[in-house]
Amino acid sequence: RARPGVKPPTAYELSGPILDEEVEEVRKWIEEYKQSWSRSGITLMSDGWLNKVSKKEFINFLIDSPKGTAFSSSKDVSGMKKDANFYVRLYDQIVQEVGDKHVVKFITDNARACVSVGSKLMDKRKHLEWMLCAAHSIDLRLEEIGEIKIVKETL
Repeated sequence: RARPGVKPPTAYELSGPILDEEVEEVRKWIEEYKQSWSRSGITLMSDGWLNKVSKKEFINFLIDSPKGTAFSSSKDVSGMKKDANFYVRLYDQIVQEVGDKHVVKFITDNARACVSVGSKLMDKRKHLEWMLCAAHSIDLRLEEIGEIKIVKETL
């Protein structure tokens, strides 16, 4: 509820002129963000997740640069065979979409198929560095430690 005397915008204003202004502001920010890529390069990051309601699987792609991190795209990968060839094609497509010349690093999770993809990406694109997600690596190690009998009993 608004304070007395404050008139909130109408549905038309929110879905029309106000929305248009916000869209334009975001567009300008994105252009400024993209212009920094040629100076500093970008890190492309991927993260897979499962929608537990719809049972659909997605891979989200984020772009990180000195200007900040931004969402790039999300791919529905439900029902697809997620082997090394699948990831090579998918990651190759994403690198092409954002611009090969801008991508200097690619960070993926530690799925077995992703690990073999890293070297294939670097073979194809000599300027590209690939690495595993450190947070995911630490999480996997902590899960292993949690399975040690004395640790499991203590926790």
